[in-house]
Formats: sequence, structure tokens, C-alpha cells
Amino acid sequence: MLIDITLKVTPEMMDHTHKNEKKSFDGHMGTHFDVMDQEFPLEYTKRDAVVFDVSKTGDREIETDDIDPARVKAGMFVAFYTGFIERVGYGSKTYFSQHPQLSMDLIDKLLKKNISIIGVDFAGMRRGEEHSPKDQYCAQQGVFIIENLCNLKTLLGRSKHARFVAHTYPLNYAGMTGLPCRVVAQK
Repeated sequence: MLIDITLKVTPEMMDHTHKNEKKSFDGHMGTHFDVMDQEFPLEYTKRDAVVFDVSKTGDREIETDDIDPARVKAGMFVAFYTGFIERVGYGSKTYFSQHPQLSMDLIDKLLKKNISIIGVDFAGMRRGEEHSPKDQYCAQQGVFIIENLCNLKTLLGRSKHARFVAHTYPLNYAGMTGLPCRVVAQK
């Protein structure tokens, strides 16, 4: 079974987003990678993946204890379902400024596992001034961040985590910090 976990972008959504997020003009619209100054490896287009349901974390940061780290293996695409994109809606000022965050400890533990991709259903692993530096930190270690995923709940069903294969295809742009992409989950 194939499930599209890419946000469908409409002209109205683009207009609304451009008013609230200037970076959306530079490849950061909808579901996209923050590649920073790195090249996305073609072998990352197909990855074993796991999604964790962290929707009960509320307003606090998502911590290592909120997931089962034993389910994370080297080379994986690791996704986090919070439900934020469904609750708040993509493109608003709230969406870009008050989204959930992964804790610094969780990010470091994922990097130590030598994963390939971190996927989130919100606007970034960190907010504000911490967003870009943390994306750069991950990219320099060969880990890319995909923001604004959707339909992750479909993968989970009633489970706290689910395995799948992630097929990810970014556009072949150069010189941009964001690359729009299509992400399809195979269960």
C-alpha cells in the first residue's frame, strides 16, 4: 500500500504562506528538505523508516523518552507524528512560530544512530533562531530534515510506532537551502 505523506499545496495556500514565511519563496514551501549547503544523496531516496506517535507531548519538547530508541537503526528515515499540521493548518503565523520542537538531546541521540532523514509534521525541529543552525548541524553530519509531512496518523493506525519504507524525491535545484520534495510511504 502506498500513502502520500506530502502536503498538497494549493495556490491559496501559497499566497497565505508567503505572507507569513519569507523563506517559502526559496524552496521552503510545503513538504521540503532543509539541505543547507549539502547535496542530497540519491541512495537516500529509499529508506527503511519508522514513525513515532508523539502527539501526547503537549507544549513541552519531544524528548528521547517519548520514543523507543531501540526501533531506530542506522540509515533510517525517522518521522514524528504530533498532529500539529492537522490541528493548526499549514501556513499561518502560529504554524511557523509555535510548532512543537525536538529536544537537543533527542536530536543528538538520533545523529549518534547514524540515521539519514528526520521527518516532522510541523515547520522545523527547532523554532526561531535555533531552526537554521540546527538544520545545518544535522546536514553537516549527513542527516536531512523534512518538514511539513502529513498523513502520518494513517501509517500509525492505533500503534505508538510503525515501520514503513520511505520513498523521497527532492527537486533537482541547486544553490537553495530548501528543496521541495515528494514523500511516499510504502507499508
